[in-house]
Amino acid sequence: MSGETIQHCIQNADFQETGFSYTMSLISGKHKMVILYCLMEFEPVRFNEMKRYLGKITDKTLSNNLKELEEDQLIVRKEYPQIPPKVEYSLSERGRSLMRVLDQLCLWGEKNRL
Repeated sequence: MSGETIQHCIQNADFQETGFSYTMSLISGKHKMVILYCLMEFEPVRFNEMKRYLGKITDKTLSNNLKELEEDQLIVRKEYPQIPPKVEYSLSERGRSLMRVLDQLCLWGEKNRL
């Protein structure tokens, strides 16, 4: 490609419309990838177990992240009708398909850790 053609392509490109941008919008933030990784390793996981796994996170932040992941259909929330209430989280099929990508990030990190 010539320099002029590349500039034309870049000027007409919209990063927000890429698959990469969409994927990053689903997993962006400090905790979402760690939540997904925890579910991949230990599912099903209850709220307080997740909180212990993540360390320093507020109830509100964890709750908001779980709600967003559920809205994006990456996790499933299962509520049991009992007292005290019991809620478990697990990966949805859509979430499991994303874990193949996140697993590759882990492998890359293991190989390239300095």
